[in-house]
Amino acid sequence: MERMKVKYVSTWYENNERRREEWETALVPDGGEEDCLLNLYPSVTYQTFEGFGGALTESAGYIYGLMDGAQKKSMLRAYFDGNEMGYRMVRIPIDSCDFSLGHYEAVENAEDKVFSQFQLERVEKHIFPLLDDAQKVYGDRLEIMLTPWSPPAYMKTNGDRNHGGELKQEYKKVWADYICRYIREYRKRGYLVKRISLQNEPKAVQTWDSCVYTAQQEKEFLRDYLWAALQEHDLSDVEVFIWDHNKERAYERACEIIDDTTAHMIAGIAFHWYSGDHFEALQMIRERFPDKKLILSEACIEYSKFASDDYLKNAQKYAHDMIGNMNSGMNAFYDWNIVLDEEGGPNHVGNFCDAPFLFDTKRNELIRRNTADYLWHFAHFIKTGAVRIGMSRYCDEFEAVAFLNPDGQIAVILLNRTCHDVRVRLRLGERMAEICVKANAIGSAAVC
Repeated sequence: MERMKVKYVSTWYENNERRREEWETALVPDGGEEDCLLNLYPSVTYQTFEGFGGALTESAGYIYGLMDGAQKKSMLRAYFDGNEMGYRMVRIPIDSCDFSLGHYEAVENAEDKVFSQFQLERVEKHIFPLLDDAQKVYGDRLEIMLTPWSPPAYMKTNGDRNHGGELKQEYKKVWADYICRYIREYRKRGYLVKRISLQNEPKAVQTWDSCVYTAQQEKEFLRDYLWAALQEHDLSDVEVFIWDHNKERAYERACEIIDDTTAHMIAGIAFHWYSGDHFEALQMIRERFPDKKLILSEACIEYSKFASDDYLKNAQKYAHDMIGNMNSGMNAFYDWNIVLDEEGGPNHVGNFCDAPFLFDTKRNELIRRNTADYLWHFAHFIKTGAVRIGMSRYCDEFEAVAFLNPDGQIAVILLNRTCHDVRVRLRLGERMAEICVKANAIGSAAVC
């Protein structure tokens, strides 16, 4: 396929007001320039990208319920319309998490080991309405990832959903069946549960819903209990992801869990970003386990670490991490809550954070954050089934990643976190085009 032009879209801010420009230029013959090059190599291919998504928590569903019809339509279109970000995946907690209005469990009676009292009242009230409306905008079923933050309190060594604790030995099979029941209840309602992870942040003892697993415990629960339960309940098509925690120990966890007895059970490794870049950890996992998927299952700006009004820096953090993860082998991206209130909640333990959209409950105003603009540059241009391609860049003043989309277009994402413009000559084979990446701007180039 001979590509002849570049369509370029750039976003930057003046006094936190979004500015966007779009222009088109021809690919001209390569004049042999050696400076300022960003080389693209479509014949050098890496991982396939599956798509983008975000989390539908009880908190997000509750806030969504406070919005009027026009606001709901505007936000859902931004996320799930194929002409906008085209989100196709969502992550939903199994029972409550920190971004819930309070604790809830589908079964609260320790004696009910056959789940005769199983109920999803809280999910039906706050999460399913948001999920249903999102699917209407998307035009199809969204792929769902289910993740537990904690087993029911009675199944744990500390008798508490919060503060870590471990899964009691006598409840391991019951908990495996409980997870399967959750999947079946969703599927019975017509929802598409694509994947699960075993435990959210299994190394963290949190003041909210949490449960600790060592690598050996996670491995044994999967190998000896959950895998058998999935087969028993005719759920063998569900993808299973391990770890679901920060990148800094993801490689060790993968090495400790994946072996000849478990490799066929594990679709991939889920990871978070809260402890820093650690892109090299992903690269090592990709090299050692090339058949396993790498998915970022959660990311957000935590107000305990970052200022809520540092709009540009927070958005740039997203783009920097996404580009680094993609260049290290990431197959899919899930953001955290798709919407929260003006405080970054509700959260039943005060663990507030940012979201791409906030709804000011006092002013009844929907606020589009800079992170939404930055996410758009990735999700709008990189399509499901895109394959990352080789590239080389002349300096570290800008960051870049390139994908070959199924329709033959090449999508290049460019991030400039410096305070000055950066000149880039985009070179593809014997043709090239010049781009000015504005200071503190993100840009997307479609080469077609």
